[in-house]
Amino acid sequence: MRCFLHLSYRGEPFHGWQRQPNAVSVQQTVEEALQTVLRVPVPIVGAGRTDTGVNARCMYAHFDLPEIENPESRIRNSIQGLNRLCGRDISIHRIIPVADDAHARFDAVQRTYKYFVTTGKSAFLHPLSWHSPSPLDVDAMNDAAATLLQDTDFTSFAKLHSDAKTNVCDVREARWERTACNLTGEEMLVFTISADRFLRNMVRAVVGTLVEVGRGKMSLLGFRDVVEARDRCSAGTSMPPQALTLWDVRYPYID
Repeated sequence: MRCFLHLSYRGEPFHGWQRQPNAVSVQQTVEEALQTVLRVPVPIVGAGRTDTGVNARCMYAHFDLPEIENPESRIRNSIQGLNRLCGRDISIHRIIPVADDAHARFDAVQRTYKYFVTTGKSAFLHPLSWHSPSPLDVDAMNDAAATLLQDTDFTSFAKLHSDAKTNVCDVREARWERTACNLTGEEMLVFTISADRFLRNMVRAVVGTLVEVGRGKMSLLGFRDVVEARDRCSAGTSMPPQALTLWDVRYPYID
């Protein structure tokens, strides 16, 4: 029986989502917890592969329940145990039975990321945001971000020498907004971007280039030139990972 695991995590303690030979990853931590609960190895497949330090408010992974006595009941009653075994930086929210051919990565129809920027020094928000040392022109950044919806090839924002077979993505939303943190009331800038898929390092490279526009160091036309260049070297610096969060993953069969 196949199940989806709905989880969230703070990225700073982990070397990304995917298992690594000499570093602790989110995937490894969850698989080890599942193995402890079910007493057999349980490999999982995630909806994507977040980089080192990147957070996830919403991540899904699928796994197959092994042939053991009452596996569904055992795991349903063990979410608290899984949370204890995964530690404080990973939260297991739900375990959802799905069709046997359901796939956490290939069945996702949309993914959304958010990047958080503080405009003033914050003692509370710095672990999950990036502090801009100078003011940013939000209107100019939004004008540039809107042009992302007019293109499909994002080679300029793709990690060099990755294993992606194509750099084509369907970007459906890309916008900046000013907001206040619910916890502290401090002002933040939040960049939201949604697409059917993302390339490795893509969002942080997009944000880095948009920040150049916000600082007045790149024009709207210059931003368009970067996109159309299909050259990673033409884009801006990749932004720090701790301010990036995988915010949502959508499936046609999960509410």
